[in-house]
Amino acid sequence: MPIPTLIKRYTFCAHGATIAPMNKDQVKALAIAVIKTENRAIADLVGRINDDFVRACEYMIACEGRVVVTGMGKSGHIGSKIAATLASTGTPAFFVHPGEASHGDLGMITDKDVVVALSNSGETGEIITILPLIKRLGVPLIAMTGNDHSKLAETADVHINVGVEQEACPLGLAPTSSTTATLVMGDALAVALLESRGFTEDDFALSHPGGALGRRLLLHVNDIMHSGNEMPAVQGNASFSDELEEMTTKGLGMTAVI
Repeated sequence: MPIPTLIKRYTFCAHGATIAPMNKDQVKALAIAVIKTENRAIADLVGRINDDFVRACEYMIACEGRVVVTGMGKSGHIGSKIAATLASTGTPAFFVHPGEASHGDLGMITDKDVVVALSNSGETGEIITILPLIKRLGVPLIAMTGNDHSKLAETADVHINVGVEQEACPLGLAPTSSTTATLVMGDALAVALLESRGFTEDDFALSHPGGALGRRLLLHVNDIMHSGNEMPAVQGNASFSDELEEMTTKGLGMTAVI
C-alpha cells in the first residue's frame, strides 16, 4: 500500500522560506498510514520466531561474559536500547559503536562474550570491517538483518531476519519500519531470556533502585528510621524551650517525651 505524501507549499519572505499550514486531513492520513505500515512490519515478525531465534537465546543465556550489541546509524540507536533492555532484565549487556570498535573499542569484547550485530542491509561497512576480528575471537555472532544473503547474515552463527516489506517513510528511505521491527525483535529476545532465567520483580528492582518499583521492593523501615541518639527525646520535666532545642538539633521537627 503506497504511503501518502504531503504537498508542501512555500511562501517566501525577506528572511527565507516558510511552510504554509498543512491540510489536517492529509496529516492525519499520513500518520495513520505510518502506524498501519509499521504494524504490518511487526506482525510479519511472528513467522520469524523459529529455531534460529531459539539458538540465539541459547547462545545468550549460556554467555559467561556480556552480550555486546553493535550497530551503525539508526541501527546503532536501536542497538543501544536493546542492550539497555537486556541489562535491566537479567542479561548483562552493553553497546559498542562499530566505528569506534575499529579504533580500540574492540578491546571491550572478550572471548567469553556474545556479539549481536544489527544492520538492515547486512552490508554496513563499519561492521563488515570488524567481522574477521570478531570471528578470530571465537565468540558467537548473532546477526539481525533484513537480507538473508548479506555478508553479515552469512558470516553469523545465527541470523534473525528482521526485514520489512516497506518503510513507513513516504520516500522509502528513512529507517522507520525496519528499525521498529528490529527493536521489537530485540524485546522478544530480552523477554524470552527473562523468562528462561526466572527473572523476578525483586531482580528487576535491584537494577532499578531509583524507580518506584525499586523503592517499593528494596526500601526497608530500617533504611530510613532514626534511632538511638539520632531520635529527638526529652524527659517529662523538660521545658518547652528544651523541646524546641532538641527538635532543632536533631532536625526532625518532633520529639519523644520520656
